[in-house]
Amino acid sequence: MKKAQERSGTGGRDARSGTALELLVHGVGGTTPTEMLDDPRTVRITGDHVAAVFRRTEDADAESRPEDYRGRPVPEAYVWCNLTSGNGTRALWLLLLPFMVVNIAHWMRPAAHGRIRTVRLYGLLLRLAGLTLTVLLVAAACEVALDLVAWQCAGTRACAERHPWLGFLSPALSEDGWWSTPGRRLALAAAVPAALTGLLWYLSLRTWRAYESQQPMDREADSEDDPRRAALSRPGFWYGRRLVARLRAAHTAAGLLTVAVGVAAPAARFDRRGGPAPLDTLGWALLGAMAAGAVAVAAVVCRRGRSERLIDRTLDEHLVRRLPLAALLLLVLALLYGGWSRPDWTSDGRLSGNTAFGGIALVQGLLVVALAVVAHLLHRSRPDVRAAIRGLGGPAVAMLACALGGVMSGGVAQRVADWMDGTGTSLDGPPVLLTWQASVIPPLLVVVLLMCAALALHTLRLARAERDAVEGDHPGEAGDPGRTRRIALARAMATLTDRAPLLVAITSAATLLLGAGALVGALTTGEVPGEAARGTYAVVQGAAQTAQDLGSWLIGLGFILFVTWGRRAYKDASARRTIGVLWDVGTFWPRAAHPFAPPCYAERAVPDLTWRMATWTRATGGRLVISGHSQGSVLAAAASWQLEPSARRRVALLTYGSPLERLYGRWFPAHFGPDALASLHEEVDCWRNLYRRTDPIGGPVRLPGDAGPAVDRAPLRDPLTYGRTELHPLPAPILGHSDYQADPVFAEERGRLLARLRPGLPAPRHTGGAATVPAADGTAGDC
Repeated sequence: MKKAQERSGTGGRDARSGTALELLVHGVGGTTPTEMLDDPRTVRITGDHVAAVFRRTEDADAESRPEDYRGRPVPEAYVWCNLTSGNGTRALWLLLLPFMVVNIAHWMRPAAHGRIRTVRLYGLLLRLAGLTLTVLLVAAACEVALDLVAWQCAGTRACAERHPWLGFLSPALSEDGWWSTPGRRLALAAAVPAALTGLLWYLSLRTWRAYESQQPMDREADSEDDPRRAALSRPGFWYGRRLVARLRAAHTAAGLLTVAVGVAAPAARFDRRGGPAPLDTLGWALLGAMAAGAVAVAAVVCRRGRSERLIDRTLDEHLVRRLPLAALLLLVLALLYGGWSRPDWTSDGRLSGNTAFGGIALVQGLLVVALAVVAHLLHRSRPDVRAAIRGLGGPAVAMLACALGGVMSGGVAQRVADWMDGTGTSLDGPPVLLTWQASVIPPLLVVVLLMCAALALHTLRLARAERDAVEGDHPGEAGDPGRTRRIALARAMATLTDRAPLLVAITSAATLLLGAGALVGALTTGEVPGEAARGTYAVVQGAAQTAQDLGSWLIGLGFILFVTWGRRAYKDASARRTIGVLWDVGTFWPRAAHPFAPPCYAERAVPDLTWRMATWTRATGGRLVISGHSQGSVLAAAASWQLEPSARRRVALLTYGSPLERLYGRWFPAHFGPDALASLHEEVDCWRNLYRRTDPIGGPVRLPGDAGPAVDRAPLRDPLTYGRTELHPLPAPILGHSDYQADPVFAEERGRLLARLRPGLPAPRHTGGAATVPAADGTAGDC
């Protein structure tokens, strides 16, 4: 291995022998070097156990034997699956799903040039939305530990008797023991949400050291004069170390302050109603200090976004350390203040959770509406007909992130309340807003099911229409109605990806309207839906009670399935790999809106690929084809953008099953829109893209003008043969998104790219139209 590493590096120019390299990058779900290189004997030439480059054992010293590789490239495989689907602890990342979703929304802004302030406002609104999700999560933990357990159950004799482990907190069972006063019960229970905040801080810090601290290559920034210049080509794009550290400090402080308010506010409310004057004064001072801390947190979140123009190695060490420590000090003071002796203080009813959760929901709704206005202004300044939801993809996804956070928070509170209060009569339960939010789940599911039914009918009609096209693609062959139906259905099912924006838009709009109705109902009535509807028409009362009961049951079922899925993923490698697929897509982007989101694997993978391509092109003078499948094609494009312009022109790009335009171009138009992809096509030596009509993920790049046909090859045949042939005596499978390398077209296109590349200077570019690529068989292909 050591010898292979030495020969694969940037060592001497004597390696300029014309040896070509094919760098393979796998897609979602991961794979093994053996599968990628089609050889059981592989060796790691560079990298570690997390991400590495492999070769076949017989190719380990290929640089020293250039004569053996005159007519074929040296294959290498970059394996990065352990960045996202490694050990069982990755299953715990399911708990961070709302944080991941709101972080994705940050990158969905429409493309705009010259609207710097509006773009910054867009990012600011998403960072504030991410902050509300942190407060919501910690507030939910406070609701469970402080309100349901310490305040209600421990203060109620019947509930405490059902849970003997709460006996020392119960005034009745402990005979007014030291811990039985309300303030001390709250102070002790505050350990749960404080520990949760500390856990989030620790996970973010650990992953920050492993991911955000991977430095990209030092290089000068490309000229920004060209408005089509892709943001992913900026040197500091994949180095967000400073921003994540700042946001981590702010969100940690916000979580600790939320716990502090949960302990101090009930005590201060009691002191205002007749408590000792010194404690009343101390309570006001403490709450004022917490308000100042909240302002400081908001200022840190609002002050600065990402710095991408240059690699920003500066770290705000004083802020990163002092802000969480100051919040921790306020929490300690709140615990001391809340635990002070107040003999006449008793716990009854609920804590003021309804106001807190209502305020969070209101702020989130206003942020989403403001974000939609900003996104519309950006989209209108530079319309993109392919952009998802007409540029409103970011606000729609942010709304779903907030709703997901609310459902998860309410689900935990509902289940704990049901567990603590076995009879359903001794406790007041969680805030009524959480019950209202659970009650809107059934009508929302009805909307989603109706849309799914409409999509299913449309897909069946499209499948029937595709049958004639399938038979036309195979003229002169004996028809097989069953096989024709299967191929047509596969094509129709693949088009569902293109209708996802409509589903997301309607779901998000319905969520916003139903959530607003739940907020209004909870704040105006102060009762759960079933009680609020008493005295109305029987139909209304029955519908309200049904929605309340069904919503509580559904949210409980969802919570159980969520925990079960996470537990199974922790023990089962295949299930863990399935969850890894979700993170492959969701954690491609850097943590720009939420520091507690799962880490961005591309901040390790893109520098890895960039370094490998740069060292090879320096050592050999060129001849490199980077071949990416599915999500690997996105990594390949991002790494190509990060190369020096001179090295970029020595690289050919081969993508297959690629979501570059179909998913990323539509949902992330500012970074993968038509201008960005067109600039990539102009800057690399050549780019070819393969796709199938049966592929639900990959699709054409659709570059404007003559560039589109130069990149996209006509759709590959799938299956390779319709009936039985001499070469395929058994029925060929419908491959869809997999096994592109099994198609003869793949080897043909790779051969054309390698034939185009030459040692030394790259082939000349044709700016006026498509370039001609000499094929190995003497024919010409476009590029």
